[in-house]
Order: sequence, then C-alpha cells, then structure tokens
Amino acid sequence: MATLKFSIKEELVLNGANRGSENVISITGVTQSFHRIVTCPLNEDTTVATFRDKVSTSATAPVDGALGVEDVKYIRVTNLDATNAVNLSLQIAGSELGVANRSTTILLAAGRTFVMGAPHDGVGTSDANATIVTALNDLESILIDPASNSVEVEVFIAS
Repeated sequence: MATLKFSIKEELVLNGANRGSENVISITGVTQSFHRIVTCPLNEDTTVATFRDKVSTSATAPVDGALGVEDVKYIRVTNLDATNAVNLSLQIAGSELGVANRSTTILLAAGRTFVMGAPHDGVGTSDANATIVTALNDLESILIDPASNSVEVEVFIAS
C-alpha cells in the first residue's frame, strides 16, 4: 500500500498582504491508480470514468474498465484546454450501487481542475428545495460535454 500526497496552493498578494495558503493532504492505503488523458470530441458526451460494485452479479455488475466504487479514495479531472470550458457531469445512482438516474453538472473552465474524494455515498442532489442534502448517493460515472469544441481532459483516480 502507498500514500497519495497532493497539495492545494493559492498564491495571492492583495494590497501588499499575503492572502494565499497551502494545504497538503495525505491519503493512505492506496493500492491502485488510474490515469488517462482523454480527447473529448466536439458535440459528444464522453464518459471519462465509471464506478461500479466489482463483486455484484446483478444489473450493477462490473463494466469493462469500471473502478470499484467502494475502493476509490480520490478523483481529479483537469480540463487541459487553454481556451474552452467543458461541462463536467456527475452521474449519480439514486439507489445503493445502482445505475445513474440523477445528475449534477459543473462548468469546468479552461485549465481548471475538479477534485473530489470517495464516490461511494459521496454526492447528493435534490430538486425539491435549496437546502443541504445529507442523504448521499454513489457516483456512477463522470461525463464530459465539450459542447462545440474538441478538448482534452486529464483524469487521475486513486483507489
């Protein structure tokens, strides 16, 4: 097993005062990594990662290339395009280890990064009201919608 270390650093001097900070995070127990650069063709939704229960024999059985939803500890998606934003869609399974029946989309600007932790019980949505959601669900997959541009994204996942 290994330890994944990453840092988040902001550098900002505002009116002569340093307002930046740096946080170094360590995630222990990592045994696998998944890294790829994906070309997302224009006008095509591209699935860049899929998460499943790798021991199930039901409809949620493993999918070729899927990562174990209960094993993943860290997810990073970076938009490598210098000009164009993309829509990053989190496909959410409404039932435990199920298939996606909800989604949340985030605009990922050119050169920006999206980071999240474990996908198992890691995300929640509600269209009923604008209150905090505490009943979290599994992330089933991540899709990129590049709109009318062809872009590349980098995906790094540690399990």
